[in-house]
Amino acid sequence: MTLENQNQNQTPPVIAIVDDDHEVRETLCELLSSSGFTPIACESSADFLALGEPPAVDLAIIDLRLRGESGLDLAVQIGARYALPIVMLTGVGDEIDKIIGLETGADDYLMKPFNPRELVARIRSVLRRYGHGVNRTPSLPEHTIAFGTKQIDLQSRILLDQSGHEIPLTNGEYRLLEYLARNPSRVISRPELLSELGSDMERYVDRTIDVLILRLRRKIEDTPSKPVHLQTRRSQGYFFKLDAG
Repeated sequence: MTLENQNQNQTPPVIAIVDDDHEVRETLCELLSSSGFTPIACESSADFLALGEPPAVDLAIIDLRLRGESGLDLAVQIGARYALPIVMLTGVGDEIDKIIGLETGADDYLMKPFNPRELVARIRSVLRRYGHGVNRTPSLPEHTIAFGTKQIDLQSRILLDQSGHEIPLTNGEYRLLEYLARNPSRVISRPELLSELGSDMERYVDRTIDVLILRLRRKIEDTPSKPVHLQTRRSQGYFFKLDAG
């Protein structure tokens, strides 16, 4: 079942779009409406904050470069006051802003120009992590990677346990897991993993890789201290096994 065919008892997610570009707002409103969401266009932080206390929205898309203000400031305000997921839009060359954005509470970011389908997929993934009942179309076998008792749904960008329940992953955790699973049974170096995560993470190499690996093991391994799937190859990198045997 797609978002367009949701159960009548389930209200479509309401998405606030905070962007000072009129054309961008119109484009995103059309995209989200056609994807089963209810968009609300906001030109500024003031427009968003005028939506209410708390705002009656399920997710906010915020442009980092708002006219005369910073989208980061709005993200900080939202993070301090509401349990509201945030997806940030950033322009080319805003690498530092992306890092700051993620560290100030944003759940995901996407660089302009972006692929519309990817933005919709990111929004759905973030909403699922927050427990919003977003339905998804069951993936075909070729859209999955199975390892142990778990399964990666490449189409919906989620990890499922043996009962078909989603195991919540951040965007960074998912990207790292998918890359490892797509390249099993070979040693993958830290620089290669860093390159896959993106150049914006360069100044956080050790912290980023170590934290993501630790978090992933806690979510995919029965005994994280004795990993079966995500193994370390000392002084070389990491090795991913699909078969636990």
